[in-house]
Amino acid sequence: MIFSYLDVRDKGRVAQVCTAWRDASYHKSVWRGVEAKLHLRRANPSLFPSLQARGIRRVQILSLRRSLSYVIQGMPNIESLNLSGCYNLTDNGLGHAFVQEIPSLRVLNLSLCKQITDSSLGRIAQYLKNLEVLELGGCSNITNTGLLLIAWGLHRLKSLNLRSCRHVSDVGIGHLAGMTRSAAEGCLNLEYLTLQDCQKLTDLSLKHISKGLTKLKVLNLSFCGGISDAGMIHLSHMTSLWSLNLRSCDNISDTGIMHLAMGTLRLSGLDVSFCDKIGDQSLAYIAQGLYQLKSLSLCSCHISDDGINRMVRQMHELRTLNIGQCVRITDKGLELIADHLTQLTGIDLYGCTKITKRGLERITQLPCLKVLNLGLWQMTESEKVR
Repeated sequence: MIFSYLDVRDKGRVAQVCTAWRDASYHKSVWRGVEAKLHLRRANPSLFPSLQARGIRRVQILSLRRSLSYVIQGMPNIESLNLSGCYNLTDNGLGHAFVQEIPSLRVLNLSLCKQITDSSLGRIAQYLKNLEVLELGGCSNITNTGLLLIAWGLHRLKSLNLRSCRHVSDVGIGHLAGMTRSAAEGCLNLEYLTLQDCQKLTDLSLKHISKGLTKLKVLNLSFCGGISDAGMIHLSHMTSLWSLNLRSCDNISDTGIMHLAMGTLRLSGLDVSFCDKIGDQSLAYIAQGLYQLKSLSLCSCHISDDGINRMVRQMHELRTLNIGQCVRITDKGLELIADHLTQLTGIDLYGCTKITKRGLERITQLPCLKVLNLGLWQMTESEKVR
């Protein structure tokens, strides 16, 4: 149906043209996959019947000035509920909404709902058994007890975001990984786990993850200052893992990359940007054991043309290379990249102050290149291309 190709606003407009167009525009195929974005400020008896008539089962609440139970009662078959940034949502409000099982709900986003505590996670674990995606980024009152409740009740969970949950420690990760089976089975089907800026985590968490979360595909450990090179040994044999983010992990060095490269990983993406102990030796290790990478981020690492030379001949699959603020890279490094990384579609050279027009001309000749980020780089007057 033609109406299905319109954006959400235009779908609403065509419904006002005439009764025939209104009836056509209300067909469920027109609204398949659409997320309704709502400001809940005052009672509107026709709101939820209208959404249900169109088959809309995904909702984002932009501002919540009514009870959350108003939403749950109005949409009993809801599949996705996004409450991110609803700062006034409390345990009490969530508790009144989740009073019975909601088997249809698969996705719940509570990011930046800062008043939410472990009490709410108890409700979620009890009544949202089919949940597959749970976003808790910035919910800074969540503790290991909350993770125990998740591990007890949410066995179908595939994606969990715990960004900046400052109270979470190795004990909580152990719960998720099924290390406390007497109390909780664990979330052993997890495929995506974000632990960004969880400052209490150590290498013991990585041991738990490697033992229990064997289906994990994407792991974000950026800004986790407590993990070290030794922890990489645990991750090095996670054969399902295809994306690893170690951005700004200050204790990761060339040794940690060596451990990853010597394992059985089949990584597609690796980010070690702003790890200031990463140097040219890491690039040699990557070429030896992580040569199947399609995306590699090394921004602000201490790498040079020599490291590029040691890496490029083996990296035939590489599509994206981010080396912004690597101030030791010169035109020689760019020429090596242009000669050997012929499948590159994107490269970041932001802040690479030693490159010139000559090196850039070689890079722009890459046959597949679509994205080139230069940022702070500037040509001299004599180098500017007319």
